[in-house]
Amino acid sequence: MPSVAGWWAGRSDPQRIALYTRWSYYSVLALTPLVSLLVVGSSPGPPAFAAAAFLLGSITVSVATLLLARAGLARSLQDERLPPRLLGGAVAAALATAGAGVAAVPDASDAGSVVPWAVALAPMMVLIACSTVWPARTLTVGGAGIGVLVAAVLVGVGRAPGQALALGAVFGVTVTATALSFRFSVWVFDVVTQLERARDVRARLAVAEERLRFARDLHDVMGRNLSAIAVKGQLAAELVRRGRPEVAEEVTDISRIADESLQEMRGVVGGYRSASLPGELAGARSVLRAAGVSCTVSGDEEAALLPAAVQVALGWVVREAVTNVLRHSRASTCTITLDSAGGQAELRVANDGAVEPADRRWGNGLTGVAERLDAVGGRLTASREDGCFELTAVLPAVVTA
Repeated sequence: MPSVAGWWAGRSDPQRIALYTRWSYYSVLALTPLVSLLVVGSSPGPPAFAAAAFLLGSITVSVATLLLARAGLARSLQDERLPPRLLGGAVAAALATAGAGVAAVPDASDAGSVVPWAVALAPMMVLIACSTVWPARTLTVGGAGIGVLVAAVLVGVGRAPGQALALGAVFGVTVTATALSFRFSVWVFDVVTQLERARDVRARLAVAEERLRFARDLHDVMGRNLSAIAVKGQLAAELVRRGRPEVAEEVTDISRIADESLQEMRGVVGGYRSASLPGELAGARSVLRAAGVSCTVSGDEEAALLPAAVQVALGWVVREAVTNVLRHSRASTCTITLDSAGGQAELRVANDGAVEPADRRWGNGLTGVAERLDAVGGRLTASREDGCFELTAVLPAVVTA
């Protein structure tokens, strides 16, 4: 059988806090009959009927407060009230028990120090049970009310007003402090539970973010490469039909692109895939020309001078723009312009073969590129006019010498 230490060690921190808080309440509230018995035993010759009523009332209060604390601990994180009937029954039983306690210790001259306990015990247990839900202000008001009740009863049984007020204040402060200490335990439990939930949410978000990264990188990496393989495959087939010797070069390019795709796929899986702007510009020129699209690149000599983060972001823009030209346009010309003047880098990719889409919303590719730019303080815009489509990416950049 597992040991107690092993059982405790197998619990998480929130579970340990929950067990400690719950059983702290239960153990204190369950001691109500025992404390009542000590109070009655401290009184010389208590009336039998009153003593029995006081003890029976204490048992009733103990059961009611245990149920009340259980309900409060189950609902403390849901901002719900305590069950009204159960709360009303517990308060009524506590007041009746307090009255029976006064009758059980009637002689104030001999048992004056016991009377406050007989009066305050049952209401204090109700207040402790309510501390699972009630805020500190309400608990303070309740503790003050119990102190006033103690003082009034002491005056009624013949104690001096000054002494009655002093004892009432002491019991009021004691009851309030006790209830607030239990309320603090519930607050600690709430905080630990919320932190545990936040940790779980953070883990779920990390998994979701990694899935989104993988999907975005997979789309960006494989989209252009597969389009390039398709274009070069069609070109190779045409060259074979014509008996041209250049077919060997195109087949070699297909093999090279496939190998690069495999390497990039491994980079996507490993999470360290990046896009080189000079390499993407050179690749764009090669792929577009192979597809029969006249490609002009301006400002490519500035690409290597941009910061690494800027090169990576703009590299993804070039890759996605070229993929869209190959897959979603009938372009005959494509112009890529890079400008890094004025403390910012601007990349424009324009083609003359835009096809009017049925849905003008951006697809996954452009959305992913926009997210990459937004992460480094940039923005992505697109415009369509007279059959021409232009994609513009702008982000802060300082050119290094």
